[in-house]
Amino acid sequence: MYTILLRYITFIALLVVTLACSTEEAGTEGHIILKHEAYPAVAEHEGRFYLVTQTEELDTARIHYATDINGFGNDTTGAAIFTLTDKGLHNMYSPELHRLDGKWYMYFEADTNGNTDYHQLYAFENASDDPRQGQWTPHGPIITTDEWNWAIHPTVFERDGELYMLWSGWEKRRIEAETQCIFIARMANPWTLDSKRVKLSEPIYEWERQWIDPDGARSAYPIYVNENPQVMISPDNRNIVVCYSASGIWTVYSTVGMLYAPYGSDLLNPRSWTKLSEPQFLTADGAQYFGASNISYIRDPKDNRDWLFYQMKYYDNNWMRKVVALKEIKWNEKGLPEFGKP
Repeated sequence: MYTILLRYITFIALLVVTLACSTEEAGTEGHIILKHEAYPAVAEHEGRFYLVTQTEELDTARIHYATDINGFGNDTTGAAIFTLTDKGLHNMYSPELHRLDGKWYMYFEADTNGNTDYHQLYAFENASDDPRQGQWTPHGPIITTDEWNWAIHPTVFERDGELYMLWSGWEKRRIEAETQCIFIARMANPWTLDSKRVKLSEPIYEWERQWIDPDGARSAYPIYVNENPQVMISPDNRNIVVCYSASGIWTVYSTVGMLYAPYGSDLLNPRSWTKLSEPQFLTADGAQYFGASNISYIRDPKDNRDWLFYQMKYYDNNWMRKVVALKEIKWNEKGLPEFGKP
């Protein structure tokens, strides 16, 4: 009897440890939640979470819904669809939702002629309390520069009642090589800029300038990449942090860079910003999933835990596919996020 009881206690103890490890892995080490989707962007409103993803069909985005941050999964049958097929636009990339002034806004880039060299920024407005319902009113293109209005990956954030937009764009039109930089501008309303664009970051480090894959896959010309900016505000309101994707998304080298400015500083002054010289979210060598990038951040209002949605890639019969993953992150004593390993 004693031996049986001892074995039972041992089994229960092992079970508890196993469950604890599984929870730790899901919460802090990251786990995949969606396959064959990309560019995750999460928003929260009144305890409801909405995760927007870009599908492999470039004119369609899915709006996933959950009441818990860990409630998103691979069953996409219940996801609402946002499509461009009836809007005269094509090649939608990086859609994301933002709740501003009591309305929803869907930001993304697209073109009118099927040529991504003519990508511009758009905002669609929806007065419904639930972005899966209601009607979407188009605004745009959002004019970012009079010289050559090419821009991608828009995002917005508020600081003390002022609205700002960040995006990736060309400093000048491509001639022999393309250089994508991170720009910022103040906004007059959710679809109109109210200041000149200001360049915050350009790809100067080697890890930001990779455009040739080890298997030889490459773009038709050199493309050096800073794109997909995402804003994170430290819990103590010390810093406004901008994370961005670096190097070609078609390569195994895509990763995450970071710059930050003190919360109360002049955000339109490039000198307010400090750029870190090292990538922040590197995959372990030889890992099945690689190239973590295109992040989206949210703080869960129920418990103030901080979560990162991000994109990774893997090879399927020599074809590069994408997944969306989720992990909990922490903040260090400098008021900067620490991502750990994807």
